[in-house]
Amino acid sequence: MKITHASFIILLIVTGCQFSKSVKKDLVSGLTTKGDLLTCEDVYLTVNDERITRNSFVFGEIFTINYNDMQGFARENGNVFPSMEMIVTDHSQDTVFYADELYSKYPEGMKYDPLHLTADLTVASPIYSNGEYSLTVNISDRKGSGTYSSILKFSVRPNDKILTEKRGIAEYSEAYIFSQGRDNVITDGKIGLDDNIYIIVEGLKGFSEVNGLVFPGLSLKASDSEGNMILNNADMFVQYTEAGVAASDLTSRVSSHFSLTGSEFKNPLHTEMVIWDKKSSAKLILSTDLTVE
Repeated sequence: MKITHASFIILLIVTGCQFSKSVKKDLVSGLTTKGDLLTCEDVYLTVNDERITRNSFVFGEIFTINYNDMQGFARENGNVFPSMEMIVTDHSQDTVFYADELYSKYPEGMKYDPLHLTADLTVASPIYSNGEYSLTVNISDRKGSGTYSSILKFSVRPNDKILTEKRGIAEYSEAYIFSQGRDNVITDGKIGLDDNIYIIVEGLKGFSEVNGLVFPGLSLKASDSEGNMILNNADMFVQYTEAGVAASDLTSRVSSHFSLTGSEFKNPLHTEMVIWDKKSSAKLILSTDLTVE
């Protein structure tokens, strides 16, 4: 009887230990979660507050991992003290992004009930198009020993709303549109009035060099749906025609920017930026349609 009683107690202890651990995987997105003492009712992905199940993102997109109704944190004066870190690795397992103590702005803890934590990731440099990555989010209890982790493998694709044409030997690695007012990459083609809009190209190569210098030209044109010319800059790099610019600067980033005021045009706005080599036939043409809101 004593042996049976001891075995029953051990069984209870082992069962209780296992009950506090969990492993889940979303078979559609591939999002995997694992908890030890910490639990979560629902873990899911959103973009622009809309729930998604995909794991492929456009360069510049922002996605969020949501942790809805987390439980198991130790409490002090009714508050919980979560800690969170994010790690992004590439296909070679090299770390390309790391952030820790994402909830450091709550030194006195949090009293939300239910507790909803989020982790946001902007899919932009040092993350690049045509790449495969893995995001790990680790949540821990600053006042206890509980942990909760999630892993999402995801891919990045270029923005198919930006059409490109390469002529000669011009090459590039990334092309995107950036809103200074929103402080983020525009992926839906929607821009605002009075906002500073940048068209940016990174990794541009193939221009002829003279003593480490290249001689680019850049034009920017935009017309509305009725064919009215809104912007028409024939060469925004005319100052480099004779002086040139360091080849490394061209490779690092090339951009033009504009802002629109008033409402004397009809959507969509067809925009075209051309970067060309004044010493060869190399040329890159980018075009996209933008909707002004």
